[in-house]
Amino acid sequence: MVLVLTIGDLHIPHREHDLPAKFKKLLVPGKIQQILCTGNVCDRETYEYLRTVSPDVCVARGDYDETPIFPYSITVTHGPIRIGIIHGHQAVPNGDLDALSSIARQMDVDVLVSGHTHVFQAVEYDGRFFINPGSATGAWTGAYTTCVFVPRFLDPLLTHTPPQSDATPSFALLDIQGPIVVTYVYQLVEGEVRVEKIEWRKDTDTTLSQSRPPPPGMAVAVPSGPGVSAASGVSSGGGSASPTEMVSPPPAAASVWG
Repeated sequence: MVLVLTIGDLHIPHREHDLPAKFKKLLVPGKIQQILCTGNVCDRETYEYLRTVSPDVCVARGDYDETPIFPYSITVTHGPIRIGIIHGHQAVPNGDLDALSSIARQMDVDVLVSGHTHVFQAVEYDGRFFINPGSATGAWTGAYTTCVFVPRFLDPLLTHTPPQSDATPSFALLDIQGPIVVTYVYQLVEGEVRVEKIEWRKDTDTTLSQSRPPPPGMAVAVPSGPGVSAASGVSSGGGSASPTEMVSPPPAAASVWG
């Protein structure tokens, strides 16, 4: 069993100050073998924090990452599963499955992890598995839905108010066992961590595991939700995870920033 954390679009400190505290209680050292980050880490401190969770951190460069040390695409292999990581701004339109499928074929991967949209998604398409862990901080996407210009001479007291994000903070944990990838998505909804579970097998349709336990140290309740089937035994009204604080806050990591 290999536990791989997929996370990205943190935008710290430009759009959000930090990861949610309830996420940090779950993301502790010694539990996760590898981190696949879809980029837009944006600062050295956040990168170093990820390295305290797992020393094996792969970051695909996002459109707001200024450091040149991150490549635009990465491929890793775990047993029979080849995983590709990109930020996601390469897909036009944003999040388009045909565009992502074309990228996955070019990278020759079974699973493609991408971000950029700040919305969680896990779906099988064209025989491959596509995962978007969303934004771990719930950061604003950067897109304005409405733009109203008011000249300052008409309103001298006008002040700039930063856009408010409606993104749900989320990340996804992959439990890889041979050709099977079990995805646990953690979402912060109304101050509570909710967890959903999806199982995908290479070369088969996506199915939902109803018997596999959650990764060690992770407490899981499985609610139903749009686009994702809920495991049996959980009411359709949804539920919340009860995150367990497993260790004290992680120590500072040595800087490997370029």
